[in-house]
Amino acid sequence: MNHPGLSYRPSLLPLVIACAYVLLDAPTTRVHAAKAEAFVVEETTIARIHDAILAGELTSTRLVHLYLERIKAFNGTAVEEPEGILGPIVPKPHAGGLNALITLNLRPAAREQWGFDERKARSMTDPLDADPAMPDALEVAAELDAEFARTGRLVGPLHGIVFAIKDQYDTFDMRTTAAADTDYADDRPPADAEIVKRLRDAGAIILAKSNMGEFATDFRSGFGGTPVNAYDTERIPGGSSNGSSTAVAANLVTVAISEESGPSIRAPAHFANIVGVSPTQELVSRTGMINPGLHTRGGPAARTVEDAARVLSVIAGYDPQDELTAFTLGRMPERPYETYTGRSTLEGVRIGVVREYMDPAVFSGPLYANIPIVDRAIEDLKKLGATTVEPPAEGLFTEYIRRHAAALLGSAWTRKHPELFPVGPDGAPASDEVMRLVALTLDPSQISEVVTMRELGAARTVGEGKFGYNLYLGRRGDARIRTFDDMIAHTRFFVDAFERNKRATLEGTNRPRILDSEARLHRRFVVQQIVLQCMAELDLDAVVYPTGLIPPRKINTPRDPDFNGIGNYGVWTFLGQQGFPAITVPAGFTTEVWDRPLDPSATLPTDRSQWGQMEGKPPLPTILVGPTKAALPTGIDFLGRPFSEHTLLAIAAAYEAATRHRRQPPDFGPLKR
Repeated sequence: MNHPGLSYRPSLLPLVIACAYVLLDAPTTRVHAAKAEAFVVEETTIARIHDAILAGELTSTRLVHLYLERIKAFNGTAVEEPEGILGPIVPKPHAGGLNALITLNLRPAAREQWGFDERKARSMTDPLDADPAMPDALEVAAELDAEFARTGRLVGPLHGIVFAIKDQYDTFDMRTTAAADTDYADDRPPADAEIVKRLRDAGAIILAKSNMGEFATDFRSGFGGTPVNAYDTERIPGGSSNGSSTAVAANLVTVAISEESGPSIRAPAHFANIVGVSPTQELVSRTGMINPGLHTRGGPAARTVEDAARVLSVIAGYDPQDELTAFTLGRMPERPYETYTGRSTLEGVRIGVVREYMDPAVFSGPLYANIPIVDRAIEDLKKLGATTVEPPAEGLFTEYIRRHAAALLGSAWTRKHPELFPVGPDGAPASDEVMRLVALTLDPSQISEVVTMRELGAARTVGEGKFGYNLYLGRRGDARIRTFDDMIAHTRFFVDAFERNKRATLEGTNRPRILDSEARLHRRFVVQQIVLQCMAELDLDAVVYPTGLIPPRKINTPRDPDFNGIGNYGVWTFLGQQGFPAITVPAGFTTEVWDRPLDPSATLPTDRSQWGQMEGKPPLPTILVGPTKAALPTGIDFLGRPFSEHTLLAIAAAYEAATRHRRQPPDFGPLKR
């Protein structure tokens, strides 16, 4: 099988593959000599890579070598594992390794020559890995180089660009297990996910699968081990897409693909000082993704807004296999997304400030170190010419919630407000609720309670996870892992007192016998109506708020508080989950932080597996310790109407160009040569 998008005759492939291994044996051949020395891989961009290739200063093969050198130097084990990969861990300061990538797209000979162990192999079930229809990254790079030498043209908009893919997405040439240690009969899926196929068709080189919180929760992995934060290796790297963001932050790849159902694109990007794009729910296909759901969406992790936009131009759009993407028809921008990223001012742009997400009366105390940083970012938006619309004290959306939520939510609202909607002994309404809702809609001042977007709250589905896992596995068609039951039975799980019990979580997900997503779809409609009405009346192009309020916690400390609308990792989750596009961009760094270790005076069960971290259980007792000097990244979110990515990218790019808060993690800078 040839690399998609290239037009080689099959007879040329063996020669191309042979060339790849010649280059592997001599990474600094005369072909690259002096000109190659001028190219700097650290902090490079897609445009710079293409300029260097077109100028003869760089080849795709050389670029892969440069990234492999950095992976070799910086992707090692990042924590101590005294009882092995599945046991308790001990964080290390300045660990030197990040463990961001779990699988490398190298055949065995290349992998061994570069010094990577068997755990990084493309497959655990195919140790020979000799199928010529599955070229590895070096073979693909050589094929691209040969095509460029023949035509003098790039094969597509991502020619030679080196990617890492979150292990939640299928890659036909590399194992895909959502980072879990699961015994598939064939750990390679039969085909690429749609998002991966589009990247390859555009000329991308898929070099690695990213580590992730296995099964897309938390941050540890039973197969990949523990990833860490590039700016402080004793701290967590964010949500389940942490490997993608960390690899980009440390310049192990050019760009990466992340995924979120909550904050898992934006949380790790925010913690990694990079750009993360959570696109409109219906914009990017979920086909070929483990456990697709109503909230799951894929997007780019990049060091610049322009690079993120270039990737989005390739992966966005209608996919007949994913019915949600039918919403894209007639709603895509007229031009590629990257063409909107050259704006230098924000004159004429109106941005609403979601102050309910920054309220010092609610989020008091030193834990919320990111609020003043984002306050400064809002001042920067004003300097760029934007009109920032400050809300009343109750918050940007509160008036619209009061005005519309009762009628839109109906019985879901009446059940929460028995003081307005009393019921009799039999639970039946004591009065005509419909007419009461009419009265409240005509006169919202009758609602004395102040309900902000923080309290509106997510709606749950029943059976969605069970449906998603079984649908994926049914399509994959593995001989051993046919059902969700099989997956659980054939997986080895890690044990961590500070993470959720993965086996118990999956068993709970597998328990329902019905599928009911009505409440979630209804809640999405309600929230979209409220937000869109607010943006229409105030004539807003976007809204802005902190990606998260709390810097990354230390490893082996309890999960972050989940209250007042903040999801885990201290990141704002709810709005994005309702289908709105959101982009996080670096906004600066903390100077000092406070941490929340376990309270040493508390009595805890001797069995650490009983400590909790599960929904419904009380939080572990902690104390506040600090301040500690720490330069940890902070992100700012821009959120807009569905399918307004081009507007958000323009705003984000102007802010990025004016502030330039992106900087390399100090421990993972240029290699010494």
